[in-house]
Amino acid sequence: MPRALRSSGRLLSLALACAVSGVALAEERAPQSSPPAPPQAHGPSTEHTPAEWLERMNTALNTRNYDGTFSHWQGGQVEMLRIIHRLQDGVVSERLASLDGSGREFIRTGSSLSCYLPDKRTVLVEQRPTDQSLVGFPTVNPQTANFYDIREAGHTRLNHRDTHVITVSPKDEFRYGYRLWIDDSTAMPLKSQLSDAHGHVIEQIVFASLTLSSRLADALFKPEVSTAGFQWLRNDAAPQLLPGATATAWNAMRLPPGFRMTVRSAQMLPGSAGPVDHIVFTDGFASVSVFVEPQPDSGGAVITQFATVGSSSAFSTVANGQKITAVGEVPPATVEYIASQVRAAQGASPVGARGR
Repeated sequence: MPRALRSSGRLLSLALACAVSGVALAEERAPQSSPPAPPQAHGPSTEHTPAEWLERMNTALNTRNYDGTFSHWQGGQVEMLRIIHRLQDGVVSERLASLDGSGREFIRTGSSLSCYLPDKRTVLVEQRPTDQSLVGFPTVNPQTANFYDIREAGHTRLNHRDTHVITVSPKDEFRYGYRLWIDDSTAMPLKSQLSDAHGHVIEQIVFASLTLSSRLADALFKPEVSTAGFQWLRNDAAPQLLPGATATAWNAMRLPPGFRMTVRSAQMLPGSAGPVDHIVFTDGFASVSVFVEPQPDSGGAVITQFATVGSSSAFSTVANGQKITAVGEVPPATVEYIASQVRAAQGASPVGARGR
């Protein structure tokens, strides 16, 4: 359920959702000033619907303080990572660090996200909406039920703790499915699997340790990597909606069932010569980001590029001087379908073409 790290050319997309498996869950006694814990679950699962358990899990992940290490399995490879999350005085601080080889770290304080990439000797700094945490899980809304079957598969004991097993099964080939083991008393996820349309597990998270704490020191949110000689790339301006709806009219001619456009903005990305059009399509559960930027050297030829990393898929196509890249935690066919359908409305000027 971490939505893994994705990179496509100059575009870096990062997200994390946290899940836990086989962990001895330790919790300190919280003083009066500690962040509020989610409501405790008591009695049989009939007190909460499967969708409510997902909501309670998200609340726990976003409001509790915790520090844990986990192994992330995908594509036959395993990486050890550490996640630290704190909510203090209304400000969220998060740190995600690779413990294997690359030494990559991602640190967020409020709306500021810094990506430390030792293998590229680069630090990327950008602004993100304060409600976009590195930790979380897609939320459920009334539309979700039209495209996913959300059920409680039963109760089980996992590492001596009572859990509710919640399944989120897609009703078509455009989405992935999830299976989660959610702790009965804390609502923290204890195990997570993501599967393809055939039910094959393509990603799994296992926590080796996880501590819920009343207080986490500021020092835990400092990078361990030395940045001497690193290149710093900054995108300090938060993405803004374009001033006019017709100024940037990139959209998809057709979309997979249930997907709709929710964000249209212009962004300055590290390394970009000018503003890049950014569009987000979502079905309320899964999301696909599309970036459009000028690529004048294509000579009119259509060039495509495809990549997958675990559950993350990316597809790029260059046509008519524009590079269109779609990235999302969805099956490969979904990003390809959406990218191939993106067009500019007749008479509209792409962002990158303004002032040229």
